[in-house]
Amino acid sequence: MSKPFILGLTGSIGMGKSTVAEMFREAGVPVFDADAEVHKLQGPSGALLPQIEAAFPGTTGPDGVDRQALGALVFGDAAALARLEAIVHPAVGKIRDLFLLEHAGMPLVVFDVPLLFEKGGWDRVDAIAVVSAPAEKQRERVLARPGMTAEKFAHVLELQVPDAEKRERADYVIDTGASLAATRAEVNAVIESLRLRAI
Repeated sequence: MSKPFILGLTGSIGMGKSTVAEMFREAGVPVFDADAEVHKLQGPSGALLPQIEAAFPGTTGPDGVDRQALGALVFGDAAALARLEAIVHPAVGKIRDLFLLEHAGMPLVVFDVPLLFEKGGWDRVDAIAVVSAPAEKQRERVLARPGMTAEKFAHVLELQVPDAEKRERADYVIDTGASLAATRAEVNAVIESLRLRAI
């Protein structure tokens, strides 16, 4: 059975990755959104709620996982975070495998994975596109988010592989620092390049 070419799409916080993922979708490329699947698994009636509640009592309810309560337990606790990831990652992996089966006839699919470099997912993709923007643009976008502070932003950056390193390791860099039209042109150029590689 033919297997699609898998492009891993990643980028640091505030770089515009969700916007770029949507541009791939609009161009007809199926996108697997790892974060969205985690939200479903942990949302109301989510499949992982019983396991998460058993491992972290008091962190789930009718609305799904209480992200603040769970975050407080795993934030800065490597062992607790590893326990949570051992529950979440295999479940997301199964959904990802089903996604690949569903789109087996497609020439190209995108795996939208925010922590592709941080969590070791680069070995499951055929090429990597990093979404990037100038640091001042990134900061402006992130600090405009509700509840975001300069301290929280600094902490997130500490946990992420630096943008410069991601750009170096990428096969493609998609710049979101200019207009949406310019970014869309870059996305279309990546798709065209990958179509030529797949021939």
